[in-house]
Amino acid sequence: MRKNYLDNLRNMVILLLFPVHTFMIWNNFGQKFYIWAGPSKVLSTLIVAVNPWLMPLLFAVAGISARYSLQKRSEKEFFIERIKKLLIPFMAGLVFLVPIQTFYARKYFFGYKGNYLDNVAYFFTHATDLSGYDGCFTPGQLWFILFLFIISMLFLALNRFIPYEKVEKYGDRLNIWQILALFIPVALLYYIGNFGSFSIGKCFAMFILGYYVLSNDRVLETIKRNAGPILVLFAALEIALIVLFYRAHFYEDVFVNFTAWIGTLALLSLGQKYLDRNTGFTRYFNAASYPVYILHQSILVAVAYYAVTYVNGLILQITIIMMGSFLMTIACYEIINKIPFIRNLLGIYKKKHA
Repeated sequence: MRKNYLDNLRNMVILLLFPVHTFMIWNNFGQKFYIWAGPSKVLSTLIVAVNPWLMPLLFAVAGISARYSLQKRSEKEFFIERIKKLLIPFMAGLVFLVPIQTFYARKYFFGYKGNYLDNVAYFFTHATDLSGYDGCFTPGQLWFILFLFIISMLFLALNRFIPYEKVEKYGDRLNIWQILALFIPVALLYYIGNFGSFSIGKCFAMFILGYYVLSNDRVLETIKRNAGPILVLFAALEIALIVLFYRAHFYEDVFVNFTAWIGTLALLSLGQKYLDRNTGFTRYFNAASYPVYILHQSILVAVAYYAVTYVNGLILQITIIMMGSFLMTIACYEIINKIPFIRNLLGIYKKKHA
């Protein structure tokens, strides 16, 4: 049976990226963005609160979904699906979408006056810190898709030696303290393959824990049964993050990774209770959320360039960027969804009817 709350959690996280990436334009913790209009402590607060668990939750949900996917298809079919849904969209997005962001970053920070095609050539022939804020090569928002593809391939190899059935009995026995302690591999693997704040080791840990642990119905029931204390702990961690950020500009790794794990458990418990329903929102964004993720940041950066350059007033700029990029992304999705070849490049495939 399809877990609608997983779909709704995934969809809501992707929609949350619109305000998060909008507020990144005014972040004040030293990390610039493709467009950076100056520091704002208040706007940075949302980023500080959600960054620890936002993407880790997506990797955990991807791991859970992999378990249900392999119940319906073979490993070969899963591999082919990963090629079509991840690798091809990554390559297409790298060519057609990400250079848009670096083009506007180069214009904004360096006054670039050249044409777009010259910038594309520059993008593919220059590399610095992989941020792309200087116009050079970056995977942009597609880092998530690249990581997920690599992790999926590693997972398939691991699953050959340790199939789910071999560890299911251990998951059945986990109590809440043992489940909470599973943040330890997340924290330890954070230092493997860490590119800035993007750690493939941490993402791999979240995916694997999603597959082997969080897809276990008894584990989910234990989380649901202890939802109250988990939510209190999560709220305390969030408050502590914000207080430390305001008082000491503090964002320590172990604390953040602990928050990532507790936040994932808390949101899974909330999802089971309140989001396990198949609404019109669910049905629409089940199809739209993935291409929306691929498209959103390139569109948002383009809108932000013009809003920050030509519009006065912080509130108006935020409104134009957030709402304008959302509406334009949905419009682009609707158009692309009607063009078969282009649709496939974004990983959109029409379901075959029996």
